[in-house]
Amino acid sequence: MYRTRTGLWGLTILALLVYFFLYAPILLMMVYSFNDSRLNVTWQGFTLQWYRSLWQNTHVLEALGNSLVAALASTLLSVALGTTAAYGFYRFRQKASRLLEGLIFIPLVVPDVVLGVSMLMLFVLLDVNLGLHTITVSHSVFGTAYVAVVVRSRLATLDLNLEQAAMDLGADWWNCFRRVIFPLILPGVVAGGLLAFTVSMDDFVVTFFTAGVGSTTLPLRIYSMLKLGVSPEVNALSTLLVIVIIFLLLATQLVLRGGSNTDKRKRRPTINDAKNL
Repeated sequence: MYRTRTGLWGLTILALLVYFFLYAPILLMMVYSFNDSRLNVTWQGFTLQWYRSLWQNTHVLEALGNSLVAALASTLLSVALGTTAAYGFYRFRQKASRLLEGLIFIPLVVPDVVLGVSMLMLFVLLDVNLGLHTITVSHSVFGTAYVAVVVRSRLATLDLNLEQAAMDLGADWWNCFRRVIFPLILPGVVAGGLLAFTVSMDDFVVTFFTAGVGSTTLPLRIYSMLKLGVSPEVNALSTLLVIVIIFLLLATQLVLRGGSNTDKRKRRPTINDAKNL
């Protein structure tokens, strides 16, 4: 009994040390964003002036708008492409589709620098001017992979016979997808979209290579501000970005968990439901 308690205490202390190692720098940055001094070496009191100055900084507001536009546009494109790809892999379970399924996940493991350089080379080859549209397309490359992963895992829990039964009873492909499949995978689609939006808002490397004049995003703005030193204003902007990312990740987890709990409570569609399509 004593050894068991000692082991639990040891694991608890180890877990706390790991969390401290991961989050201590972020917490320190958040604390110094309220420092009443432009220097990050000494604490001189609590203030909110750095957060107020952010809303008066036109460059920061412009970067925020660019980030939101690029993230929303790339998320919509990623959801459409990723959901379509995941559903295609779900329906056609063949060796060729398995190969294609593996290929669509490559952007998740390719280094960001490689992806950014390759996208830049593509745009140069096509003679496309860099801007928000190139950022959107580039973000949708890895966003599509994230959506496909989440939706594909959701589809893996469904019964393929349900779709076949609906079609045998007279439902066309569109009604079958709209009234049987899509309601069941909707939590996965929403979670994948939130994840793609989060990654897009947070991306720096790919955006650095594909952004043009007038298309600076928040991560790029933070980087440019760091060239003048780490001021509390930079800490404040970084803190707001971290809070947004954490909120979106928590929302993704809640959507996925809510979808799983709903599946347990709700009655699964049956062949009798398919007759009403």
